[in-house]
Amino acid sequence: MVTNTQIPIGYKQIELGVIPDEWDIKRLGDIGKSIIGLTYSPSDVVSYGKLVHRSSNIRDNRLLYDDNVYVKKVFSQKLILKENDILICVRNGSRNLIGKSALIIGKSIGETFGAFMSVFRSDKYQPFIFYLIVSNIVQKQINQSLGATINQITNKTLNDFLIPYPLNPEERIAITTVLSDIDALIEQLKNLIAKKKAIKQGLMHQLLTGKKRLLGFSGKWEVKKLGEIANVIGGGTPSTYNPSYWNGMINWFTPTEIGLNKYTYTSIRKITEEGLANCSARILQKGAILLTTRAGIGDVSILMNEGCTNQGFQSLVANDDESYEFLYYLVSTLKNVLIQNASGSTFLEISPNRIKQIEVKIPNLKEQTAIANILSDMDAEIEKLKQKRDKYQMLKQGVMQQLLTGKIRLL
Repeated sequence: MVTNTQIPIGYKQIELGVIPDEWDIKRLGDIGKSIIGLTYSPSDVVSYGKLVHRSSNIRDNRLLYDDNVYVKKVFSQKLILKENDILICVRNGSRNLIGKSALIIGKSIGETFGAFMSVFRSDKYQPFIFYLIVSNIVQKQINQSLGATINQITNKTLNDFLIPYPLNPEERIAITTVLSDIDALIEQLKNLIAKKKAIKQGLMHQLLTGKKRLLGFSGKWEVKKLGEIANVIGGGTPSTYNPSYWNGMINWFTPTEIGLNKYTYTSIRKITEEGLANCSARILQKGAILLTTRAGIGDVSILMNEGCTNQGFQSLVANDDESYEFLYYLVSTLKNVLIQNASGSTFLEISPNRIKQIEVKIPNLKEQTAIANILSDMDAEIEKLKQKRDKYQMLKQGVMQQLLTGKIRLL
């Protein structure tokens, strides 16, 4: 709690903290109403009908259309989504999904929403309320309302959430405009990243198959087995019952740590020299290609610091006359081939012998290096865009908190 001596001139203390004197505190139910979505049964689901939005359709505070459910059912007009409705997940088996929201605009108008969702509808300036709902101001109240075992928020609970509210409508519009502009920049970067990734994928297909040759290179590529161009090395796990094997200095990777980034530097868990000596894991040097071969086959990353892996890997160490960067890109295109060569009744796994027998076409080292350099440059460009996107996302979170509490005033 802020004491009176700490409250700046022109501000006042409320339950949510310190806000400007010209602002008020309101319940969401004072400025709008919540409507629970459509209840339907499996028999109502059809291949084509009225689209029903669920929590899986919301990602990054916007609606997506890659996990759709359609129903054939008569329902009330109040369940038809209107422009600037705010769709909120109010019930889910996963607690961290409760409260994620999307503002209804564009083609989502006229669709409907499921029973685990709620729409907040108001005749006030809805985009401003949307930013309040996705901010820490309301999200914190949502988390507090869930308690230890409750995995839902009711309409009554939603309506009781408190928000700081500028009484001047022009200030609400000004705040929303700034946040919308930042969102637009983030969206532009996301679209640009997606475009660059698509271009890279297309170029990879051409360069790594020899369909497109770089200037100055000619001649046939050789057909070789992976076992002829790289050493295949498995992993292992020290006994988890022996504490002297763990919390050492040796990187020890599991499959869940691989796949998001081209380069891998450090592991979540580490083992000791004694642990390494008492399991089948072997030390891999910088440049090894970490390849997951069970429970998520085909994820790859280049090891940048010495380490080892558990038995969910068969890592590749390129021969001296092969480029490990080229090998990384080549193996990243073989996911389907690896899965096709896998077997197992409990879970799929591909053996080291199968990996060694997979045939690939490769050029000489000079051409490998040239191809890898081009693809690496594209990866570096994409990574810079990702960093810029992340910077704007962090900026938005900070600015949103400042603007929505009145610590920064625009009017």
